[in-house]
Amino acid sequence: MTAFATDAPTLVHPDKLFIGGRWVAPAGDRKFRLVNPANEEQFCDVPEASTEDMEAAVAAARRAFDKGPWPRMAPAERAAKMRAIGAGLQKRAEALDKAWTAQIGTPVLLSRGSSRGGPAILDYYATLAEGYAFEDVRKSNGFMSKVAVVVKEPVGVVAAVAPWNGPLMTMLSKVAPALAAGCTVICKPSPETPLEMFLFAEAVEEAGLPEGVVNILPADREVSDQLISHPGIDKVSFTGSTAAGLHIASVCASRMARFTMELGGKSAAIVLDDFDPAKLGPMLAPLVTMMSGQVCINNSRVLVPRAKHDAYVESLSASMAAVKVGNPLEDGIYMGPLAMKRQMERVQYYIEKGKAEGARIATGGGRPADLNQGYFIAPTVFTGVDNGMTIAQEEIFGPVTAVIPYDDEEQAAEIANASEFGLSGAVFTEDTDRAYAMARRIRTGHYTQNGREFDLTNPFGGFKKSGVGREGGPEGMDPYLEIKTVFLPQAPSHLA
Repeated sequence: MTAFATDAPTLVHPDKLFIGGRWVAPAGDRKFRLVNPANEEQFCDVPEASTEDMEAAVAAARRAFDKGPWPRMAPAERAAKMRAIGAGLQKRAEALDKAWTAQIGTPVLLSRGSSRGGPAILDYYATLAEGYAFEDVRKSNGFMSKVAVVVKEPVGVVAAVAPWNGPLMTMLSKVAPALAAGCTVICKPSPETPLEMFLFAEAVEEAGLPEGVVNILPADREVSDQLISHPGIDKVSFTGSTAAGLHIASVCASRMARFTMELGGKSAAIVLDDFDPAKLGPMLAPLVTMMSGQVCINNSRVLVPRAKHDAYVESLSASMAAVKVGNPLEDGIYMGPLAMKRQMERVQYYIEKGKAEGARIATGGGRPADLNQGYFIAPTVFTGVDNGMTIAQEEIFGPVTAVIPYDDEEQAAEIANASEFGLSGAVFTEDTDRAYAMARRIRTGHYTQNGREFDLTNPFGGFKKSGVGREGGPEGMDPYLEIKTVFLPQAPSHLA
C-alpha cells in the first residue's frame, strides 16, 4: 500500500526555546525527533531542553513573578493580554490542527477546527478574572478588629506539565487560570507533542506579555524531575498517568509545593434496562474509539443487564467493527493510529492479557487487515469479562472496551465503583431521574447521561487515584490562588 503522507505545520523558530520572553538557542544540541504514527516516518525535530535551559526558565519565571508587572496588573489588563494570545492562536488555527494530526494521528475529522477551544478557554478565564472577588471584605468577630479582608493572591511560579494526547487544550486548561490568577508559568509539553507549544509561544510573543510570564520547556523525564523538584517552583499542575502523578505528588509534598493532578481512569458506562440495544452501539462506539481510545475518560468498561447482554454486545460490536479506521488525513476517517509504537505495544499487551485470562473477543483484537504500516489497532470489544480481570481494572488507553453483565442496579453500581480510579462515567437510560440517581451512587468526578460531555467552563477532575483538585470552571482557578486574611479596624478606602 502507499505510505500515508505527513502534513505538518511550519514553525517560525523550530530550533529555539522560548524563555524569558525571547527565542533563545538551547544550551545543548539534543533533539526530540517527531514521528508520524500513521506512516512511522520522522517528519521534524525540535530542541530538547537541558538542565541549564530549565534553570534559565525557572529564573525568568521567578523574576517575572517576584519583580515583574504581571501579578501586580489589574485583572482587566491581564484579561486583555490573554485575549490577545487567543487572537494569536486563532491566526494559527490551521497550523495547530495540523500539528495534532501529524504528531499523534488524530484524524482531520476531529482535529480540523479543534483549536477553537484555545481562544475560548483563554477568553473564559479572562472574563472570570475581570469579575473575580480577589478581595472580599467580611465582618470580623475577633477581639481587636471589626473587618477581615480575605485576599486571594497568585500562588507563584507554576510548572504546567501536559500529556501527549491533548497537547493544546490540556495545557491551556492549566495556563489560562494560572495567568488569570496572576501566576507566571513554565509549560512542559510532552516530548511527543511539542509543536502546539511552539505555536502558542509565537502567540504569546505577539501579544506582548511581560518577559518571563510564559516559558516553554520541551524536556525529557530527567529534566522534568528537576523542574518539579526545583525550589523556585511554587505549584505543579500535571495531567498524565497515575503512576507519574503519584511520583510528582510525593516530590511536591516533600517540600510543601502545591499541586493538582488529573490522572488515569477506568470509566464505566452503565446501560440500564430501558435503553434500546439498537441505540447503544451507534452512540457508544464513537466514544470508545475517539482519538483511538487514548483519552483518560474513555468508557473502557460497559456494564449491561444480564438479561439483554447478547443484544447489547451485538449492537456495540457491529458499530465498533463499522468505525472507519485509516489515513488520518482522509476525510471520513474517524479513527487513526495509536500515537506511538510503545502505545500500540501497550494495547496489544492488554489484548493478549485479556485473552489469557479467559475473556473473549467479539470484534477486533489485532491490526486492521488493510493497514500494514502505522501503529493501528482495530476497535476491540471483549465479552466474558469479570470485573477482577486485568483489562477491567487497568487503564488500557486504546480502542478497547470490556462488556460486563450485572443483575440489578445495585450490583451495577458496585461493579462500577470497584476500581482504584474515579474519573468519569456514563449511564444510558431514557429516564433522567434514574440517570441522576445512578450518577450520585458512582464515585467519580464526572458523569454524563447518554454520552460523554466535556466542558471546561465546568469543573473536571477525579476521585481516588484519578487525581487531586479540579480544572475548568471557576473552581479551576482556585488551585492557582493562595488565601490571606487581613484583620483591620475598618475597610481600606478602595474597598469601603
